[in-house]
Formats: sequence, structure tokens, C-alpha cells
Amino acid sequence: MDVPFDVTIENGLFFDGKGSPPAARHLGLRGGKVAAISEAPLPRGPGTQVLDARGCWVTPGFIDLHTHYDAEVELAPSLSESLRHGVTTVVFGSCSLSLAIGTPEDLADQFCRVEAIPYEVVRPMLDQRKTWSTVTEYFEHLDTLPLGPNVSSFLGHSAVRAHVMGIERSLDRGVRPTEGELARMEEILREALDAGYLGMSVMTLKWDKIGGNRPIRSRPLPSTYARWSEYRRLCRLLRERGRVFQGVPDVATKVNIVMFMLESVGLLRKPLKTTIISLMDLRADRLLYRLAGLGARIANTWLGADFRLQALPEVFDLWADGIDLVVFEEFGAGAAALHLTDPADRARLLRDPAYRAKFRSQWRSKLLPKVFHRDFNHSEILSCPDERLVGKSFARLAEEEGRDVVDVFLDLVAQHGTALRWYTIMGNDRRGPLEDIIRHPDAIIGFSDAGAHLRQMAHYNFPLRMLRLVKDAAREGREIMPVERAIQRLTAEIGDWLGIDAGRLEVGAQADVVVLDPGGIDGDVDRVSEAPVEGFAGVVRMVRRNERAVRTVLVNGRLAVQDGQVLPEVGTTRGYGRLLRARG
Repeated sequence: MDVPFDVTIENGLFFDGKGSPPAARHLGLRGGKVAAISEAPLPRGPGTQVLDARGCWVTPGFIDLHTHYDAEVELAPSLSESLRHGVTTVVFGSCSLSLAIGTPEDLADQFCRVEAIPYEVVRPMLDQRKTWSTVTEYFEHLDTLPLGPNVSSFLGHSAVRAHVMGIERSLDRGVRPTEGELARMEEILREALDAGYLGMSVMTLKWDKIGGNRPIRSRPLPSTYARWSEYRRLCRLLRERGRVFQGVPDVATKVNIVMFMLESVGLLRKPLKTTIISLMDLRADRLLYRLAGLGARIANTWLGADFRLQALPEVFDLWADGIDLVVFEEFGAGAAALHLTDPADRARLLRDPAYRAKFRSQWRSKLLPKVFHRDFNHSEILSCPDERLVGKSFARLAEEEGRDVVDVFLDLVAQHGTALRWYTIMGNDRRGPLEDIIRHPDAIIGFSDAGAHLRQMAHYNFPLRMLRLVKDAAREGREIMPVERAIQRLTAEIGDWLGIDAGRLEVGAQADVVVLDPGGIDGDVDRVSEAPVEGFAGVVRMVRRNERAVRTVLVNGRLAVQDGQVLPEVGTTRGYGRLLRARG
């Protein structure tokens, strides 16, 4: 007698994640795996859980390849904000940041300011819970957590550099690592690759600054102090193992994007899997996404590279509390304000005439490189103690008052601090270029920053927003790509490139399954609200929730989300997800 299925998913339109045309199929799940995919109805046993997917799409779980869940997974391993949107695999250790190795103080100082996560939550958590001291032990620790989705990780170069050199030396431009220190970095990376890390992440953008209250506060991250020869030495190991080099280029100057492309080149050698952020239609530079896309095409087509530009398939919008927004780290005057943690000290600085002159000069400079548009016409005040200002832009207020817009902005921030909340759009605001980006052959879909910038971004549901874009175009008689190709871009294409067992629905594969109601993939996926962050007492984050779109999510064959709601036992009992190690 056949062993009955644990779960059957019946009558759905089935997508395998590999780009095959969809077809009506029934799925049988057993022991956490896909056990059957059938045109005919499947037998049920007395204990079989039956899910009717009539009128719905049945897809593999989505993969988020760029998150900063490193801290949240310790406090709330359900990672429910991604899980509820059908994301069943998340990757962290991005942007040179990782909790895999280092002291609690060093790690908190590197992580919290950069990712806008409360220091007062993360530092005590690390002091209390960090029991691991090696990269192998960190993965062993992750394996013990009651995970909601599957997790995988890069090894962060900043964490390794600070650990090996000592954080003060790692942040000194005049200090180069010794041969012994470089050898030790190689040894740690080799250990990480043996343990199954996806690869290594680095940072070359000097926006991202050290937090905490030590004298090193406001210096750029350790990885930015490395010469390219240091990266290249570590990349040799990644190339040998077929692992991934993830980087943040200096998007302000944009010059070293070429260095990442050249590192990936495979002429006369094995290509290096390389991915950087980001392919985006920036308001500040409408040409950049075209140039980056062209460079990637040349590198991959003519130079034998294996190079991918991470791309977010939606409008890239931002919320700010006063001047607390990462884009102000882009220029000296903005970083000087963010260096100050005391509100009164910051207000005094913002009112200082000499400081204002410096801020105004840098804000409007045609010579200084920029990624943020720095146009106060593109702003909307959402809340303020002075309710008369709500709904207006800073530019409109300046026009009404007959004053310089920079003075208006700095006056309001000095007066109201973080009680002044406002909104802007940084890029991907034009539909045509956004459609070009998501179908670019050298784009890899992702870059949500999930788990970071809690009050500033809300990209957790990017797979649904991409499907909505594709679906709307088809309804208008245009085709960006078939739905099956869009699902492939969000699932198997990512898993295969990263080298993890995720993103496919085939017999023997892990049963990470999403049941989507296509009728719910509509304008509601853009609706924004705020919600408490599980495990972060009193902290709220920006979210886009659309319960009608996601009918059901299963991780490892276990029901985790029903009718858009994460089941209460997820993250509190035996883990649903598992640690995914890189193949080989």
C-alpha cells in the first residue's frame, strides 16, 4: 500500500519555477518533499491535509537574495514579514556586514547605524545571545533556531577585517593588513566556504558609517579601507569554489563598478560569480541604469563574465524622520548631522549659519557625485506637530514663505526633529524603464534590504509587486514577459545562480510552495501601513500587506501562512525552514 501524502494541493495552475508553461496539476507532499505532481487527482489518506487551490497559482516559494535579517532572526526567527508574502528563502550577510564573527560591540557598531536598526535592541541581544566565536559555530547556531523561512548567508568582509586586524586598525587608512592578517582572512573565508556560506560580501561605498559611541563613530565600514588587492586575494578562493562575490560599488563616483565587472571576467580563467547593487532608474541620474546594463551585457557576452546586477522590481521609495535617512550620509554636511545622537546637539548644528552654508553648497553642488536626487520638490510631509504643513513639499513651503528651501528644511528638522516625517521617491518611478530593468538578461531580481531601514523602506513584498507589473501589462495588451518567466526570475533563477536547493517544484525537491490568488495581485500590493516589529519592543516598521494575494505558504511541507496570516506557532516551535548551505 502506498504511503499517504501529508498534504495535497489540488486543482491549482502549477508553475514549476523553471519557466515551463503553467498547467493544471495536483501536488502531493510527503516528508517535507514534493512527492507527486499529477494531472489526475491524488489519493488521500486519513491524515492527509487537503488544500484546494482552485482558481489559484501554485508556485515555488520566492527567494530574497539581499536582506539584513542578521539581527531579527535572533529575536524573531519566524521572519514573518517576508514569509507572509510567499518568500520562503532569505539570504543575509550582505553589504560586508555579518554577525558571524567578532565581538558584540564591534558587530553592533558596524550593523546598527548602517541598517537603521535600534542599537539599544541589537547590542544587548548580542551581549546575551552570542555564544559562537567562529564562522562554523555561527552556522551551527543558525541550525538550532526555529526558523520560519529557509536562510542562507554570505560572510561579511567588514566583520572579518575588524576581527582579524582589530577594529581600530581596520579603520585606519594608513594601515595595511600584514601578510599574517591576510592569511588569517583567507583561512576564515576558507572555513566559511567549507561550512556552506554562499560567498563573501564587500562594501566600497563610504556612505555607510560606524555607529556606537566610541571615537571610531562615523568612520566608513572596515571593508571600505581595503585595497582592491585584498579583495582580489579573497576572490581567488571564491573563484576556485564557484561561490559568489557580492559587492556594493561606490555608487557615488560609479567608477569602481568596472572593477567588479573585471573581477568577474572569465577570459583565460574561471569566471567569478559577481553581483552588485543595483540596476535602478535613479531620479538623480537617468542614464546610469542604461550604462550599467550595457556594461553587464558586454562583460557577460564578450568577456566571459558571470556578472549580475541586483534589481528591485518596483518603485524605490523612502520615508524619513527628520534628517534620519541613509542618503544624507552621501555628503559631508549630512553625515555631520547624523554623527550627533543628542537631539539638542543636532538642532544647534542645524541652526548654525556656517553649517547651513556648507550644507547648502554641498546639497546643490554640480561637481560632487550623488545618487540621491536632492530635489525638495520631490517630497511630501506626512506628519508634523504643525499639522498645517502636512501634505506639502518642502519646496512649496519655501515658495509660500519666500525663503530658501534648504533653510526651510533645516529649520523644520531643528524644531521638530524626528517628529517631522516625510516621503520621497529615489528611483524606478518610470514604468517603461522599470519594465526594461526587470527583463534585463543580466539582472537578478532582489535587493529588498528586508530587516533593515525599518522606518524607511517597505520592499518585503517585491515578488508580488513584480507579478502585478507583469499582470497589468498583459491586461493592457503588452507583454513584459510571460507569468512563468516572471516566476522563474523570482525563484529557480536565483536559487540556481546562488547554488542553493531552492526555487523549484519537482519531485524530490523541498516542498516550499506558495498558493497565490491572482485576483488579489492588484493595487493593494502597493498599500502601505505600519506594523510592530516582532521581538523589537516598541519598534514599528513600514510594510505593504495584501492578505488577498497570498492564500497559502508551505515551508518544508508545513503550513506556515493561511489566508495571508502567518500561523502563530511559526517561529515558536520546531523550525519550518532550514539553513541552506551552498552546494559543493
